[in-house]
Amino acid sequence: MTDVRNPAWAPVTRSRAHELVIQAIEDQIMTGGLTVGDPLPPERELASRLEVSRAGVREAVRVLEGQGVLRSRVGSGAEAGTFIAALPDAALTRFLRLHVALANYPLADVVDARVTLERSSASFAARNADAAALAPIRAALDRGAVPGLSLAEFNDADTAFHVAIAEAGENRLVASMTVAIRESLSARILDALADHADWSGLAARLHAQHVELFEAISRRDPDAAARLAEEHIRFAGQELPHVP
Repeated sequence: MTDVRNPAWAPVTRSRAHELVIQAIEDQIMTGGLTVGDPLPPERELASRLEVSRAGVREAVRVLEGQGVLRSRVGSGAEAGTFIAALPDAALTRFLRLHVALANYPLADVVDARVTLERSSASFAARNADAAALAPIRAALDRGAVPGLSLAEFNDADTAFHVAIAEAGENRLVASMTVAIRESLSARILDALADHADWSGLAARLHAQHVELFEAISRRDPDAAARLAEEHIRFAGQELPHVP
């Protein structure tokens, strides 16, 4: 038992230089010191200000470029250098998807998150979707209706249907989060379908629910669309109990 009057101490882990640089850049973004389009100081100057090596600055820039936070332009003049980028939706979705896939969230938490997001997505789509936005939803719906689909083909069409609804709602943040969660579950849904005693019958019921949801969106009924989205997700959760 440790004596509290004489506590044991252990060495602390030192952060690597590039991690400190990343943190410094993130801090500037979070406090408003840097916004989209602003340049970073030149590599030598930034290394001097942060009292780290230029190699640490280069590695930090490389990591943040990969995340879509920074963009670099070679050359000379005002257009050259490293700038704060507007994070593309695809990059945000990718990182959210990986985070959800790797994090061990309780099943009930993910179900509730899906319900909240997909109710919003369906409601937004019913309010905002025009003919052009409805077309990808219809195309995904038609893909799911093709007779003799394999499990993988049905799962792809199912994912595409939910993604198209999210993107039709015109709320980019809700869409990114909805797409991330849905795509992170795609492989688990495929495995669960394969284990289902009557996956073809289940696929038919899920498709029928998709049809009802699409019709509610098409007739611009946000309340019905939200309700049907929730019923669909909770039904799937009951039939595929290991998949939210």
